Amino acid sequence: MRTGDQIFAGLSTGSGVLILAILAGVAAFLVVEAWPAVVAPADEVPGGAGVTVYIWPLLFGTLLSAALALLIAAPLAVAIALFITHYAPRRLAHGLGYVVDLLAAVPSIVYGLWGIAVLAPATVDAGAWLYENLGWIPLFAGPPSSTGRTMLVAALVLAVMVLPIITAVVREAFLQTPRLYEEAALALGATHWEMIKMTVLPFGRSAIIGASMLGLGRALGETMAVAMVLSVSGGVSINLISRSNPSTIAATIALDFPESTGIAVNTLIAAGLVLFAVTFVVNMLARVVINRRRDFSGADR
Repeated sequence: MRTGDQIFAGLSTGSGVLILAILAGVAAFLVVEAWPAVVAPADEVPGGAGVTVYIWPLLFGTLLSAALALLIAAPLAVAIALFITHYAPRRLAHGLGYVVDLLAAVPSIVYGLWGIAVLAPATVDAGAWLYENLGWIPLFAGPPSSTGRTMLVAALVLAVMVLPIITAVVREAFLQTPRLYEEAALALGATHWEMIKMTVLPFGRSAIIGASMLGLGRALGETMAVAMVLSVSGGVSINLISRSNPSTIAATIALDFPESTGIAVNTLIAAGLVLFAVTFVVNMLARVVINRRRDFSGADR
């Protein structure tokens, strides 16, 4: 092996080891700093009921907002990726692809401002309609918020934020669909949609799942947009249109950490440890799903 190859291999290996060391260091820091809150008496923890009772509503709000955002963003991202790759004219597809990618470059605080100033007021009437017509469903039990700062709006903002991530991954997977398969389906008499259903979507299934999980990881850790949009009252609730909403872990840490001292800091770090574990598991699962996608060409069968 030449000297240049040896140097490159050493740098690559060292970079990989460094990343693992940093990750282990972050995990160790969180565990050490969170431990005092875990073993502290319940009455010393904020809320006076113990660290588990403190974190559970925050974890619930985090998972609820992220799951709703994923349910909204994933189908829309797949539809956009299909339009860009298989329906739009080439010039329009390039321009639309750039626009979607630029959404990822918008700061989260801008999304928060948009959510609180534009989206929240615009959903007030919709929330009232949902309450009047679908109030028998627990998700829309109401009473509707008069400001629009609800879990539904937070989920919509998060959906817009994760949309470019999911779209970019799915779009690249659709573009890699072997042309021979598409032409074979069309030659057998399939319509354009039938060709997509039989070749493009099966080829990109793993990419869709992996991209959705990556988007979920992004939504789980979002801070400022949720903190600005969501009107928090604490507790656990699946009501999406009321003014009573659970907070999220990231938003709570961002809002409470500067003024916290003593065991309150350890409690927030314990919540951060839970968020770290959840996002780590989600991203690891996404990587496993993506790696399991079998690469094949038009000549392998």
